[in-house]
Amino acid sequence: LVDRELSLYESKVMMEYLDERFPHPPLLPVYPVARAESRQLMFRIERDWCSLVDAIQNSRSDNVVKKSAKELRESLLAIAPIFSEKPFFMSDEFTLVDCCIAPILWRLPSLGVDIRPSKQSKPLLNYMDSQFNREAFVESLSVQERELRA
Repeated sequence: LVDRELSLYESKVMMEYLDERFPHPPLLPVYPVARAESRQLMFRIERDWCSLVDAIQNSRSDNVVKKSAKELRESLLAIAPIFSEKPFFMSDEFTLVDCCIAPILWRLPSLGVDIRPSKQSKPLLNYMDSQFNREAFVESLSVQERELRA
């Protein structure tokens, strides 16, 4: 991310910078407890899911790729019911947590992670549809990212 004379390369730093640079509407909750909870969720997403995405994309071992894809799929399906409780991930408002999750979910087909429609996956698939249809999400996609789901 380049903004004037500032260059940022770490995604979490970029997201928090954009939230501070363009504070309305805020992407992190205004209350300290809720902000901390959001940061904790982002940490878990990075540790649990992003590490699996990295393994799928970068491993030269087919076994590691298959195991990581299976683990990512199972992890997402295990929490799928949570997506039916609120319009956004564990929130009534769109937050940076959604900004962390949406790119992973967008890339699932290209990662070989199949979330087939089922009773269990329906809340997750509905969440994905609602996020992917947001104007800001669509505008944020590069040509290459659009092609991932073409």
